[in-house]
Amino acid sequence: MTDNNNNRIIIFDTTLRDGEQSPGATMTPEEKVMIAQALDQMGVDVIEAGFARASDGDFNAISNIAKKVKKATVCSLARAIKADIQAAADAIKAAPKQRIHTFISTSPLHMKHKLNMEPEAVLEKVTESVSFARNLCDDVEWSAEDATRTDHDFLYACVEAAINAGARTINLPDTVGYTIPSEYARLIQLVKEHVPNSDKAIFSVHCHNDLGLAVANSLSAVDAGARQVECTINGLGERAGNAAMEEVVMALRTRNDILPYETGIDTTHITRLSKLVSTVTGFAVQNNKAIVGANAFAHESGIHQDGMLKHKGTYEIMTPDSVGLHASELVLGKLSGRHAFKNKLEELGLELGDNAFEDAFVRFKALADKKKHLYDEDIIALIDNSAMTEKQVNKFVSLKVVCGSEGDPEVNLTLQIDGQEQQATASGTGPVDALFSAIKQIVPHGGHLKLYQVHAVTGGTDAQAEVTVRLEKEDKVVTGHGCDTDTLVASAKAYLNAVNRLLTLGATNK
Repeated sequence: MTDNNNNRIIIFDTTLRDGEQSPGATMTPEEKVMIAQALDQMGVDVIEAGFARASDGDFNAISNIAKKVKKATVCSLARAIKADIQAAADAIKAAPKQRIHTFISTSPLHMKHKLNMEPEAVLEKVTESVSFARNLCDDVEWSAEDATRTDHDFLYACVEAAINAGARTINLPDTVGYTIPSEYARLIQLVKEHVPNSDKAIFSVHCHNDLGLAVANSLSAVDAGARQVECTINGLGERAGNAAMEEVVMALRTRNDILPYETGIDTTHITRLSKLVSTVTGFAVQNNKAIVGANAFAHESGIHQDGMLKHKGTYEIMTPDSVGLHASELVLGKLSGRHAFKNKLEELGLELGDNAFEDAFVRFKALADKKKHLYDEDIIALIDNSAMTEKQVNKFVSLKVVCGSEGDPEVNLTLQIDGQEQQATASGTGPVDALFSAIKQIVPHGGHLKLYQVHAVTGGTDAQAEVTVRLEKEDKVVTGHGCDTDTLVASAKAYLNAVNRLLTLGATNK
């Protein structure tokens, strides 16, 4: 029997599964492992690593995550199909703690138009799929897709069947972001009251943000008895996204007076994870985003500034430090040695093996020669971007650019292709256009540019530029990243990173 009356909330992160379903948010296997390890260090209870049967790439990424994660439960999604469930079990088998998450639609709309199944057949499928999963894994979660638009009596029957078949967790997702807080809380209460064996499972919520209510709905459900919240970093997800983990966790922490619940999350990891996910996916965080937006702790109004000077509590309900946001400090430069660099990495919570540390130190010294003062953000960007681009097949070597108000910009570019240097010269309507044309001369790929985005890592004219490029070819969408004190060099690295990924995925070279 599971105790549903405790105040511990299980945080189930689905950034790597539901979050990746955002158009253009595809992540490489290496990036998924990096994010999973960061989530594990943060204290996430369950990491939904992907959908094992979706592709060989997904299966392998989940398997790699299962081998790397140390504390969190590693979960794979599966439809109510035996082949899906078997693939999920196989993918997570290396994890110390494993979970299979199987689901089926239960709303009249979905059963008729999506499944083409009668309710009786769906109910049978619930028992069959959960029983099969339970024989492969002790920890099984079952979800009623589109639960908030499901007939209540039918939902009760499905939940009871799933628990009888061995499901430890029952998820009642607001799949299309349709419900409102009071209605959702009532649904949780009704299911717990009308399902005879409801005390044998933990109830979970998975809310989408189509009406901007995902976090509010999740918190209302917690107050009504749900003890697991499914969420994503930065609210990443399909359509308008999912409930944002950072908002759920900080709401529980900040308003513990009326929401007396706790999580196992180390909130000081929030800012770095937000930046990491934003960099990997190319999805920028809006400035006024709660908790992690650039303006979340900024105060410009004279009245607000006056209050802050007198007492920070006048206009801040949480501290920047509580979410890992520290003031930039000048602590490293070109004269800093290995010991100082290692101490800074430890201070920022960045763990590197011996070889990775030596590689990072070389890059740090190269950056320090270009940039007089190195801030915490510079170090984080250096490590994160290097980890994402270290396995490049085609590599950037050098770039010369001539541009200005007279004549067309011209670039001379050198890349290393299969170990051999190749050069190209190109012109364009602007230096970036000329640069990308030069890359296409050396590495033809046929991809169409869908996004070009530049972000300054820190303030000042010597700031590193962090560039994101998204390319689309046929049915493939890839995102590339680059970082450098020179915006055009960062652009070249980002574009080449995206091209490498496109070619790795097997897109034809046309």
